[in-house]
Amino acid sequence: MNFKFADIGEGIHEGVILEWKYKVGDTIEEGETLVIVETDKVNAEIPSPVTGDIKTLGPDAGEEIHVGETLAIIDDGEGDDEDEAATVKDSDQKDDTSNDESSSESAEEEKGAGVVGSIEVSNDVIASSTEGEEEDEEIVNKRVLATPVARKLAKDLGVDIKTIKGSGKNGRVMKDDIYQAAEKNGPQSDKETSSKGSKRIQVDASLPNFDENRTRREKISKLRQTIADNMTTSKTVIPHTTVMDEVIVEALVQFREENKSLAKERDVHMTYMPFIIKALTKTLEEYPRFNSSFDYDKSEIIYKNYMNIGVAVDTPDGLIVPNIKDADKRGVFGLAKELSTLKEKANNKKIQLEDLRDGTISITNYGVFDSTFGAPVIKYPEVAILGIGRISEKPVAVDGEVVIKHVLPLSLSIDHRVIDGGDAGRFLRTFKSYLKNPMLLLLS
Repeated sequence: MNFKFADIGEGIHEGVILEWKYKVGDTIEEGETLVIVETDKVNAEIPSPVTGDIKTLGPDAGEEIHVGETLAIIDDGEGDDEDEAATVKDSDQKDDTSNDESSSESAEEEKGAGVVGSIEVSNDVIASSTEGEEEDEEIVNKRVLATPVARKLAKDLGVDIKTIKGSGKNGRVMKDDIYQAAEKNGPQSDKETSSKGSKRIQVDASLPNFDENRTRREKISKLRQTIADNMTTSKTVIPHTTVMDEVIVEALVQFREENKSLAKERDVHMTYMPFIIKALTKTLEEYPRFNSSFDYDKSEIIYKNYMNIGVAVDTPDGLIVPNIKDADKRGVFGLAKELSTLKEKANNKKIQLEDLRDGTISITNYGVFDSTFGAPVIKYPEVAILGIGRISEKPVAVDGEVVIKHVLPLSLSIDHRVIDGGDAGRFLRTFKSYLKNPMLLLLS
């Protein structure tokens, strides 16, 4: 079996081999971890899909691997591994000899495509005297030869790859073909983009010519690139607006102080965040639209019957947002333990893709940096994010008198396509009622 590095989701297209758990000649059981691959988000443990003897392994530890490239050849008794190994070898050789007609980037694209499943080539013949409807049908049914990288590029640029005539070998659609099609169909693409929330809007963001003697350039990390892509998608697709407010949390501060010893006995590090998460889940029960996604193309709101609360974590490598699964089914102590576990995994680069997937709403805490208010960016395709500022003592007016109270600043960013400002105000009012009276969280 030719076992290839697959698209493991979350927009991951490449990784670095961290550690092989087996060597050539070993026998591996189905489901056992074959290799650990470092991606721009997680260290993914890749299990073997079959039981068999390992005949070939992919790149060495420390080297990169891309989606579609071979991880290992495993003899699982089916008898086709030799042919597959030969196919991979032949493909590599052909790629090496085709560089005279293609750029290095194109060659790399061809190489990746040569080992990605079955090669799809259109064998249909379009009669020269018939176009129109028959041609349209041909386009619909056309099987396109292209790499996953090229398909993603076409999707990002809003180009229907089936309409492109490939300039590569056997009609393979290359990146340049896609760029040319996007440029040619620019006005139409812009129209389509503006009518579909899931596609990016193309804008002229070219930089001026900076003085090279007074500037310097630095390559960003894969994680930073992912953050940049995600933020661009969020701010491009979602029309944000942010509502800010404050809540007096005197009772919460006192309650936490009184129960610190109890939490310590249970080996729980009690911060304010578990109470905030619990209050958020109780509020979402009353306002489920904040726990949804918006399908612009179908004009539908997708309500989630579960609450996976994402918590932004500032790691040495950059910001990631793991989420607490089914947070609404956990108590305050349970949330505190899960929160500690996720933070520890994030700081030690142990976060798995499962920890990042299927978040329904997020919280970002810039109060740890002594900041008060912010305008947090919604994590697409969620529709809201709650920002938490620093709890501080400040003078407030209570019953006509100025007194000193502990105050928590709040910032709630919403997707204005599906949530109005009034909804956000009512949401925050309910959320604040839980924090003002933490006993409600324990009794609920």
